[in-house]
Amino acid sequence: MEPSPHADAGADGNTLMPPQGPYTTRTLSGYGSAASSIRAMYNSVPGSGTMTPRTPGIPADADGERTALLGEHPRALAEAEEGERRLPKASEDRPALWRRKSTWAKVRYYIPSTAWIPEYSFSLFAGDLLAGITVASMLIPQSVSYASSLAKLSPVTGLFSAAIPGIVFALLGTSRQLNVAPEAALSLLVGQAVDEILHLDPHTHPIDPNAVSLAVSTIITFQVGLISFLLGLFRLGFLDVVLSRALLRGFVTAVAVVITIEQLIPMFGLTNLEHVLQPKSTLDKFFFLIENTFTHAHRLTTLISFGALAVLVCMRSFKRVCRQYWFIYRLPEVFIVVVLSTLLSDKFGWDKDGVEILGSVPINTGSSFVHFPLRKMTLRYLRRTTSTAVLISVVGFLDSIVAAKQNAGRFGYSISPNRELVALGAGNIAASFIPGTLPAYGSITRSKLNGDLGGRTQMASLVCSTIVLLATFFLLPWLYYLPKCVLASIICLIVFSLLGELPHDAIFYWRMKAWIDLALMTLTFVLTIIWNVEIGIAVSVVISLLLVVRRSSRPRMTILGRIPGTDKWKPIDENPEAEEDAQGVLIVRIRENLDFANTAQLKERLRRLELYGHDKHHPADEPHRHDANVLVFHLADVDTIDASAVQIFYELVETYKNRGVGLYITHLKPGPRRSFEKAGIVGLLGEDAFCKDVASAMARVEQAMRERRSAPADGWGAART
Repeated sequence: MEPSPHADAGADGNTLMPPQGPYTTRTLSGYGSAASSIRAMYNSVPGSGTMTPRTPGIPADADGERTALLGEHPRALAEAEEGERRLPKASEDRPALWRRKSTWAKVRYYIPSTAWIPEYSFSLFAGDLLAGITVASMLIPQSVSYASSLAKLSPVTGLFSAAIPGIVFALLGTSRQLNVAPEAALSLLVGQAVDEILHLDPHTHPIDPNAVSLAVSTIITFQVGLISFLLGLFRLGFLDVVLSRALLRGFVTAVAVVITIEQLIPMFGLTNLEHVLQPKSTLDKFFFLIENTFTHAHRLTTLISFGALAVLVCMRSFKRVCRQYWFIYRLPEVFIVVVLSTLLSDKFGWDKDGVEILGSVPINTGSSFVHFPLRKMTLRYLRRTTSTAVLISVVGFLDSIVAAKQNAGRFGYSISPNRELVALGAGNIAASFIPGTLPAYGSITRSKLNGDLGGRTQMASLVCSTIVLLATFFLLPWLYYLPKCVLASIICLIVFSLLGELPHDAIFYWRMKAWIDLALMTLTFVLTIIWNVEIGIAVSVVISLLLVVRRSSRPRMTILGRIPGTDKWKPIDENPEAEEDAQGVLIVRIRENLDFANTAQLKERLRRLELYGHDKHHPADEPHRHDANVLVFHLADVDTIDASAVQIFYELVETYKNRGVGLYITHLKPGPRRSFEKAGIVGLLGEDAFCKDVASAMARVEQAMRERRSAPADGWGAART
């Protein structure tokens, strides 16, 4: 059969061939158009599904003919349109091409590297390479410091922790600049857990303290990874908005002070004396420093420590001043100090003068390089370390998501907190297969530096992790003479950045008169210093959550008043000109969805509005207003209402009805309306109590008042009826 002349010319003048195969009257999306189907049925032309009467470039006579056909067959058109509405939506009816694209889109979502690696532009590689090398040169000595000085583990564990999670995150994460590696605060938590378990019984000592330390660190890292992974899997990435920033600032400040006190001990050369006296808490160590610094400090160690710290601070300040010169700004001051101090230590034999050096660092993970993290040795410490793992997961994620959002906003792309959690969790789980690895999360400082140096994709993280991994096997022997006190100086430099935002935040909260935030920040700081990090953050998290629950359990309501000369009602606390012009009538607008949490106090809140309005008051004060005779609910903002809230609302309505108060409900949406019908509220109040707007409700109120004045003995309910 020859195709119709009306269908063979496209908009561009090219010949349109009828599609081959089964898709003669349906488009590639699996849905056809009514015009295409009608044309196929009555014009003997297989419709492609791509041309409609409104397609540009179709000849006018073709369009006219198509119109005539539709006019001649109205029943056919109706049947065709009905058929369109009844087309199956199941995935098996969709074309294979659509299904392939949908599957590939899901793969690209769950494994972001399958999206950016095939489309990677080598024009970005120079910036990614430079950023990766520079960040790695800073990260290598930092990781060694965190592992040896804070976590009390082998330096190798810090390097593995800086390499493996970074590689996994680069493949699964959505943030392009986030650098994932051990953090000072989190390493300190691991070190405290290790120290607590090693000294659990002061009368006994473990046969192999190194094996115990590796087992504790491994099980903590595995739990941290599992918790983060499950939080992302169950889409709980919104947790970053639940915990107050003031809480995080108090915690970070306290950790900075704790780290400073911890690192001053090796910087003054008091490590051996500390092992003898064994001060426990942060306050004990603080008094230990005061008592022994001037009498037992090692002079050469002290000179090297504070000399290295002074050089680091000066170089960082110089880089900040000369920011416009890229070759100065990109100098890795930490790496330079490490190399120079190692060379000087070897040259002048500082180790022979009593300065502790890094020494030989063998890569010792046991009988095998890789171990399954859930073994008899690690499971022994599972229950004792779960609280630490939960704490590390929460704090690490908060720090990571802040860094990720900062860079996403800076470079104009979006991230998914849930995908970040999954990637961070997977990275830590993978790292836990190497015994002793530390938990790794994103760093605000390193991530910002990564972007400043030209890192535009996750390739920079892959470069950084690869260099760290190579350094693990080939660089450590060259750091044999590195003084340990220099590692402590590097950590003290990190403390300065942790304390950097404290003055700004404290001044901001003071200026905003945010006393609750200031109190929460201070409480977190004090508890962390006096007791320990876990107690400080746990108490503050509980208080922060209680504040959130308290605020969410109070339904937002306002009293509406009429704008004079109009039929508009506005909140009287926001619009001074709005007036409550009807005596004994209270119009209340509920400004959020109702659920079991915020409806529990609905009756009490309504009673306070009825007696005191929006004025501040004490429960013992005399009422400022009279009891309401009529109550009008404005529910335009209520989109959903759960079963518990409906039940409480029914009891509330029943209470007011028994008091003889007239009740009207306006702007009720279909969803809440169905819930009210099922719960019996509509039957309790009657259809007349439901109005489309406040004006309609007020008209009925005025009519009922007139009827009530004419028949006072019948009461309000009879008058309204």
